[in-house]
Amino acid sequence: MPRGESPLDPDAGPLFEFAAGLRKLREQAGRPTYRDLARRTHYGIATLSSAAAGRQLPSLAVTLAYVRACGGDEREWKLIWQRTADACTGTDASTGTGAENRRTSAAKPPYAGLAAFREADAAYFFGREKLTAALVEHLKEKRLLVLFGASGSGKSSVLRAGVLPAFPDVPSLVFTPGPNPLEECAVRLAARAGTAPGPVHAGLTAEPRTFHRMVRQILAGQQQEGPAADELFVVVDQFEEVFTLCRDVRERERFVTALVHAAQGPGSRTRVAIAVRSDFYTHCTRLPGLVDALPHAHRPVGPMTAEELRAAIVQPAARSRLTVESALLTTLTADAHGRPGALPLLSHALLETWRRRRGNALTLAGYRAAGGIEGALSQTAEEFHDALDDSRRRAARRLFLRLVALGEGTEDTKRRVPRQELDSGPDTAFVLEQATRARLLTADAGHVEITHEALIRCWPRLGAWLEEDRGRERRHRALTEAATVWESLNRDPDTLYRGVRLAAAKDLPPEGLTARERAFLDASEAAARQAQERDRRRLRRLRRLAGALAVLLVCAVAAAGFAVRAQDTLTRQRNEAVALRAADEAVRLSPHHPSLAVQVALGAYRQTRQDRTRDALLNTLSVASIGPRTAGPGRSGRAPAHHTPAGHTPAVPADGRVLAMADGARIVLWDMGDPRQPRRLGTTDGVGLGPIQFTRDGDTLLGVDSKGTLRLWDVTDPLRPRALSKRPTEHTGYVYSVAVRPDGRVAATGSYDDTIRLWDISDPARPRMLDELTGHDDDVKPVVFGPDGKTLASGSNDHDVRIWDVTDPRHASLIATLTGHEHFVDALAYSPDGRTLLSGSDDHTARLWDISDLPRHSGLGRLARHTDIVTGVAFASHGRTAVTVGIDGVVEAWDMTDRGRPVPLAHLTNPRGTVKEVRYLKADGTFLTVTAHHSVQIWYTDIGRALTDACDRVHGSISRAQWARYFPRLTYEPPCPRRF
Repeated sequence: MPRGESPLDPDAGPLFEFAAGLRKLREQAGRPTYRDLARRTHYGIATLSSAAAGRQLPSLAVTLAYVRACGGDEREWKLIWQRTADACTGTDASTGTGAENRRTSAAKPPYAGLAAFREADAAYFFGREKLTAALVEHLKEKRLLVLFGASGSGKSSVLRAGVLPAFPDVPSLVFTPGPNPLEECAVRLAARAGTAPGPVHAGLTAEPRTFHRMVRQILAGQQQEGPAADELFVVVDQFEEVFTLCRDVRERERFVTALVHAAQGPGSRTRVAIAVRSDFYTHCTRLPGLVDALPHAHRPVGPMTAEELRAAIVQPAARSRLTVESALLTTLTADAHGRPGALPLLSHALLETWRRRRGNALTLAGYRAAGGIEGALSQTAEEFHDALDDSRRRAARRLFLRLVALGEGTEDTKRRVPRQELDSGPDTAFVLEQATRARLLTADAGHVEITHEALIRCWPRLGAWLEEDRGRERRHRALTEAATVWESLNRDPDTLYRGVRLAAAKDLPPEGLTARERAFLDASEAAARQAQERDRRRLRRLRRLAGALAVLLVCAVAAAGFAVRAQDTLTRQRNEAVALRAADEAVRLSPHHPSLAVQVALGAYRQTRQDRTRDALLNTLSVASIGPRTAGPGRSGRAPAHHTPAGHTPAVPADGRVLAMADGARIVLWDMGDPRQPRRLGTTDGVGLGPIQFTRDGDTLLGVDSKGTLRLWDVTDPLRPRALSKRPTEHTGYVYSVAVRPDGRVAATGSYDDTIRLWDISDPARPRMLDELTGHDDDVKPVVFGPDGKTLASGSNDHDVRIWDVTDPRHASLIATLTGHEHFVDALAYSPDGRTLLSGSDDHTARLWDISDLPRHSGLGRLARHTDIVTGVAFASHGRTAVTVGIDGVVEAWDMTDRGRPVPLAHLTNPRGTVKEVRYLKADGTFLTVTAHHSVQIWYTDIGRALTDACDRVHGSISRAQWARYFPRLTYEPPCPRRF
């Protein structure tokens, strides 16, 4: 049952009547849920619900979207909104002094919005004085700085507007690497030296130390022209582009070698500052030229303190002779404090509040009209989108998708695109101009890029575009790169697409391709036709030769038996190859055409029963079950979004019949009695990105929110969960995990402050801390209790697994330390009998440990089939199987009958990339996974069950044309012949 809306405050004046009108309009429309309204309008649920809450006046764009979704009269509601705005602010919204006509002032805004602060903005850059001083001191001592921080933590701003001005007499070179970092570096150096970039690029490619010599040449030239400069300051922003955009490993390594040598080589005249997203730290450790320098060069950018946030809000306004309303300052500080990646959202919200200022005051009403810290960015983006006609909206979609680099085990990032890659049509030009004017995009003479990656996270419409078909976007991106290479090599025919790549590219929508990409595909198709014609001519010659050889058939009668056997062998091998190729195609089809994919996979398995065809069949059945959020049932046959669990942190009780999913501002409970048709139950307040866990009986749910508060809910009635208590954990770092002892009386929390805390939750209304466990040398990540409740296992970034005796949780003690992992330990699971521990690590492996006779322990099997970080591990309740998942998108099932020699059971592939979590649902082997994009999939590995269930998932039998495409030259035998 959806929770009812809060009563309106009759003393709210005009806002009471406005909100009451919106609620009445929703009643007349049949009370659609706010999730349904959000899907229709592309505004967030919180934004729409607050519009009818009566606490603040929503923007006109949000109001009209709400009215449109409920079937109301937009012209009438525009007048109602204007009257309410007049009554609330005392301004005339119709004459240009209200919120919708706020952009008339030509004054320079004191806030940068989504864009990073530049060196010219240093006078308005506040709040990072302590960090800036530390970075300046670091650069003076060590000359090389690698600055790590989350997206939106302010890395670019602190370098450009904080550190660079601290070296006023030092010339600077600021650039981003792009897809060709050596070439970009050569162009920038050549421009400073007044020489051609070609020789500089050739020199850097042949010898990275050329960078150091070019710096000396630049400085020597400046000495002749004016006051002497002793050194050059080089800032490489968005360094993660060397991984997301640059595909040449050797160029990447040479670029890094050049930077490090320029800063640390003998007689260095260069200071180098590199800004890189923290989730690319592991990628940096794989660069030989950088890994040795990292221990002494890296510095983190943490979140701003409350005092620093207040300075960042108030001081720029004061410099512009503006005031910040105290209620606004309190609200902004509370909204942004402790929130990862909040700085660009805060800056954008302040910029929009400044545009809605009243006189020289920034007000809370203006901030709320802008949409708040969460809604301001999506509101700006939606206003930009709503102002476009249909043709330009399609152009906007194509443009923004082209400007996103799809993550490979990491979050999506922005992509800097050369202008020549874009179509030169009037729609694209208009969209680019309007998006740049709205500060959503940044354009210069040669390139276009999204102003900040926060737009990718916070604009629901862009997120929906990206999620619709990530595989298609990857194929489109590969086509773009291939067309670029083709043109750079003077249209060399050897670089054209052929075979499978050409067939996949032809499936891309033609309207989304640029003229250059269409020319590349046309040339590829022409080359393919020529090749086919050559093959036909060769076949005709072979047939004539075969006719001549037929005369010799009489002489071959004795060899007929052998020939028949050889033909049978060739036929069998051909059919096997066709089946294996069809199995691969079925996996590719499964996210978009699940019914067809199941039939192709089933046909391939019946043709040749191998591990590869078995895994393909299991893949198609699993992926077709539950996918990410979607607007409604389509040709893929997926259930609508309100029947689809989604979120980032799952929790499952021992019986596996209820699923809790933390999804930002709430936790949603689902009935998983039939995992193929989950049924939504109740909701509770959320925990942000914090962990959650059930007690074993499933009656109580625990969670720790992003502020470190321990929360407990009574979920005995999952339709109506009830908050029991909340209290601060007093951890000084982020709380990564929470675990509950099987008896439900004790809980444990693991934190980035390197400690574990034990809690008495026997009275859920009054949780008490029992003990604090110390000993790990770095962040504590997973914690898990043993099945008997007497031990607790913990994993850490110090690479160790520790096992604690918690028989008396008031006096817990260390029993054993398991060493052997070469990197962070991210996941742990006990076997049901408590004799074995399974751990997953950043070193791309999972390990099995024999802990049956503690403190003695030993390593058992090593599970090493992943190619990236192992993020989750789980044992089935019977203990005979286990599952490991990872950033590589692979779901590996293992037979644990002999734990000294675990055997691969199934190799499954998640089509949406990174898998973050895995949980078993019940004893029959069903389990679920959660991706980095918060979608949920249900899996099982029983091939007998798969063969029984397969045709139940089919909505129409495979046609003859489809069969011929995937099983050429094989007799048409539809695996599910009847219609469903």
